[in-house]
Amino acid sequence: MSQLVADIRIPDSKLASGAAELLREHGNDLLWNHSHRVFLFGALQGRNAGVAFDPELLYISALFHDLGLTKTYSSPDKRFEVDGANAARGYLQSHGVPEQSIRLVWDAVALHTTIGIAQDKEPEVALIYSGVGYDVMGENFDSLTEEIRAQVVAAYPRNNFKNKILPAFLEGFNHKPETTFGNIKADVCAMLLPGFERTNFCECVLHSPWKE
Repeated sequence: MSQLVADIRIPDSKLASGAAELLREHGNDLLWNHSHRVFLFGALQGRNAGVAFDPELLYISALFHDLGLTKTYSSPDKRFEVDGANAARGYLQSHGVPEQSIRLVWDAVALHTTIGIAQDKEPEVALIYSGVGYDVMGENFDSLTEEIRAQVVAAYPRNNFKNKILPAFLEGFNHKPETTFGNIKADVCAMLLPGFERTNFCECVLHSPWKE
């Protein structure tokens, strides 16, 4: 019997269970609990807004959204979000999932930190973004009741999440801090990576090889 949390059923199909096994194998308790809270908070917000979405694709997107932080799936030169998206694509392709569904999951994972774009895409993409924002930064915090939040956290505890997630982010991309150029993860490097200097877009323009 599948698990029910805050009246949201955790998908337990063969495809969903296989994705969960990958996160269990290559992630840790921090990512396991966070990823499940992301699914639940995204699904809850979608349900409250009357948005139709595919729970299985939403769940798989949540499971893969931070998998690019792990050693197994981390590339030497891509954003961790893209690493996770590529891992999800490979997994879904190996199970014969239709290309349209694969594109949805890829976008949901790759764009989950992309402010100003993800929330205007398909429901699965937007709800992963919303679930991440809710769990990490408390965005739209009062859109869910304290009772609902308590049920989710009881099932998937935070365990000092605020103070653990930033170092976990850095651990996932401290070998490639240049991949944070132009995205919010540069803030993590600025705070936690000694000697880090942000790439400045204006300097890139002014020092381009074009001769004026």
